[in-house]
Amino acid sequence: MTIKSVYFIGIGGIGMSAIARYYLQQGVAVAGYDKTPTPLTRELEREGALVHYCDDIHEIPEAFRDETSTLVVYTPAIPAEHTELQYFLSHHFDIQKRAQVLGSLTRTYKGLCVAGTHGKTTTSSMTAHLLHQSHVDCNAFLGGITKNYGTNYILAPQSDYVVIEADEFDRSFHWLSPFATVITATDPDHLDIYGTEEAYLESFRHYTELIQPQGYLILHTGLKMQPHTPESVTTYTYSRAEGDFHATNIRIGGGAICFDLVSPLGNIQDIELGVPVGVNIENGIAAMALAQLAGLSADEIRSGMKSFGGVDRRFDFHVRNEHKAYLSDYAHHPEEIRASIQSIREVYPDKRIVGIFQPHLYTRTRDFYREFASALSLLDEVILTEIYPARELPIPGVTSQLILDNLKPGVPGRIIQKADVLDVVRHTDFDVLITLGAGDLDNYAEQIAEIIENK
Repeated sequence: MTIKSVYFIGIGGIGMSAIARYYLQQGVAVAGYDKTPTPLTRELEREGALVHYCDDIHEIPEAFRDETSTLVVYTPAIPAEHTELQYFLSHHFDIQKRAQVLGSLTRTYKGLCVAGTHGKTTTSSMTAHLLHQSHVDCNAFLGGITKNYGTNYILAPQSDYVVIEADEFDRSFHWLSPFATVITATDPDHLDIYGTEEAYLESFRHYTELIQPQGYLILHTGLKMQPHTPESVTTYTYSRAEGDFHATNIRIGGGAICFDLVSPLGNIQDIELGVPVGVNIENGIAAMALAQLAGLSADEIRSGMKSFGGVDRRFDFHVRNEHKAYLSDYAHHPEEIRASIQSIREVYPDKRIVGIFQPHLYTRTRDFYREFASALSLLDEVILTEIYPARELPIPGVTSQLILDNLKPGVPGRIIQKADVLDVVRHTDFDVLITLGAGDLDNYAEQIAEIIENK
């Protein structure tokens, strides 16, 4: 089929919008549906996409009703009974999941993919930035908006490489065929999809079967999963020598983090992080490993690491002055939250740190409320909002109270309504505030920052 138009069901999703931008830049007509308008959908409209917000087949533009020339792309978050999806199914359109489209790109370019329970977005964005500012360049489809480029998509048709965030939700990463991949972590998640930890780990093992012949697998040390081809594996870690790639001579101070990279592809001295938080040492090691495999020089890697500006909602500072700090973080898994808080403690060891956490999904809260409570207990005060449901219906007995009841003794905590967040910020004592979660709490970030700056 010659594709003249592409219709997206769920066009406003962070991963979907990157593919929409790819087709727009290819000169293909793009339209789509999403549930609500957002800054991202408005940007897509300005870039030329036709977007509507009502599930109604009459809203589908006439030019996108030809099954011989229209590709339909949908996100697995869309329910099967969605009216527009059913229309395209019944009229025999070519319908593909987002991951299928990304998979085809890994067979067109050399795919540098980043998989894992957490760290995917920062590590893949860092990898994309390293390559894009080098002589190698890359295409990239990312799960967040990069600070350097203000987008989740990079186009470089002349490059041989594509950087892709490999998402395990709904087994999406099984469509990929990586040239090289990092696996950052395999802490169980998405048990509403997988059912058991064993099935989750098996999904990652199968993913390692999909690496191209003579390709590369770079695993974080200590993962439970056993890769398909252990003889071709290299490893990385924070600063312990058992990782083939690791940091040494780490210097933290004066608002900066510097270290040296030990690598089987060539050591690099005096690397400085553009976003100086401890967790980015580990993310950076994985990104630099992929960059070295792609042929970047030591100087290009040093320059790229220093100039990397971070990703929206990933350790995203909104206020940072001598009196107060406020940052938002997308962390929504217990281990992500633990790493986030520990990194803040490194930067602000003697400050009062308060966190506002919006749990994401009823199933995740049900499965991990004890682990959430343990991680959040690293804060000086814990403030919880109601659960953000996303694609789920409520589960009886599953509320934020489960987390509150399991905080460690002596850690103060409370539950608030999301609508009261701004008032709570005004009347809470803190030196550092962090808002955590993958829901919509970040919509208040600008107002929270204004309140803090005016305190």
